[in-house]
Amino acid sequence: MITTVVGSYPKLSPDAGAPSLRAAISRHDAGRITVEELRRVEDDVTREVIQEQIDAGIDLITDGQIRRDDGQTYFARGIKGFTINGLIRYFDTNTYYRHPIPERRLEWQGAIGVGDLEFAVAHSARPVKGVITGPYTLARLSQMGCYRDLRSLVMDLVPILNREALALQQAGAEVVQFDEPAILQHKDDFDLFAEAVEGVTRGVTARTAVYTYFRDVSGIHSRLFQLPVDIIGLDFVAGPANYDLVRDFPPDKMLGFGIVDARNTCLETVEEIASAIGRVSRVVSPDRLHVNPSCGLDFLPRKSARAKLARLVDGVRRAQEVRS
Repeated sequence: MITTVVGSYPKLSPDAGAPSLRAAISRHDAGRITVEELRRVEDDVTREVIQEQIDAGIDLITDGQIRRDDGQTYFARGIKGFTINGLIRYFDTNTYYRHPIPERRLEWQGAIGVGDLEFAVAHSARPVKGVITGPYTLARLSQMGCYRDLRSLVMDLVPILNREALALQQAGAEVVQFDEPAILQHKDDFDLFAEAVEGVTRGVTARTAVYTYFRDVSGIHSRLFQLPVDIIGLDFVAGPANYDLVRDFPPDKMLGFGIVDARNTCLETVEEIASAIGRVSRVVSPDRLHVNPSCGLDFLPRKSARAKLARLVDGVRRAQEVRS
């Protein structure tokens, strides 16, 4: 079993003396510090959250997405043709993101997350994965703007994000992950979604992953499991029906097993986590499990996120002891 995270990590630390990204952003917006000084704070916070993941015992980490205001804006700002509009709710959460609008046909203008990944690789003793907001979800969370329909927008994003994936691979990503929660809100779009996944992963030789969360995958699970990726990530907290659906999970893929609730501060017990692993292990062998939180951890306070990861690792160890 491999322990990992879905992507994001809380930016703000309760620890006295820890670098405050919020304060640095406020000072930068007020013209009191330079952009270079802000970047140094971002570097400090990124090093801090990398170390917290390592200290918790996580095998495959991310940079915590500290430099991302949100997953949509981060990529949209780096794609030529997008402008950024006002705030809008992110799914059914209490968080918001800035609404991207394609004002003209979208174009690649260079890698977006390579610098962040290279920084994480240089400061981590553990493997690092790159995380990209997938083309279907990025399109769904954008306005149509100059595009006549959703398909046109999705398929223009595919080659752009494919080049991003190839750049992350070249920069040292052990896994290239595409976050695609929006497909669970619009399952009738699966044919378009599958076409986009096939295109966005083309030529990528690092392990590839598609992660879904916030719901179960009923109605699309058989086709989802056949996507041309190595890892399929599912949310078993918001989607407990996934336990039954993975009875059909293919033997040649790995399962992203989202079992720790990343939207609730209540801390799972070691026994609960080990029991959940034992349950899913009846149909998916442990050597094919990536055990992780249900979604990104930035919905939680930093203290809770740290505790959740440490408990996740303890639960995996207990499950391994039970099997041995």
